[in-house]
Amino acid sequence: MSVSIQEVEHIAQLAMLNLSPVEKEKFTRQLNLILEYMEQLNQVDTTNVEPMSHPLGLTNVFREDEIVPSLPVEESLKNAPDKSGKYFRVPKVIQK
Repeated sequence: MSVSIQEVEHIAQLAMLNLSPVEKEKFTRQLNLILEYMEQLNQVDTTNVEPMSHPLGLTNVFREDEIVPSLPVEESLKNAPDKSGKYFRVPKVIQK
């Protein structure tokens, strides 16, 4: 299977891209190289290979939720450049 310049033009039109003639040639050549590589991969015998969802065997890395004490308010605000009571004071970022 190969891609023609007309097919690249059609794809570019669908994607609303304006390609130069040089780009059309380039993309046609690149797409054909990709398809040739895919054809090589299709020839690989995978009869005894189980399908997998990820190339690495992963295990669940989530931890159980545990309630733990957090920093006291005074400790959290100790190095704050500006504070108001027990809250951080930050510049206003939303305008009308």
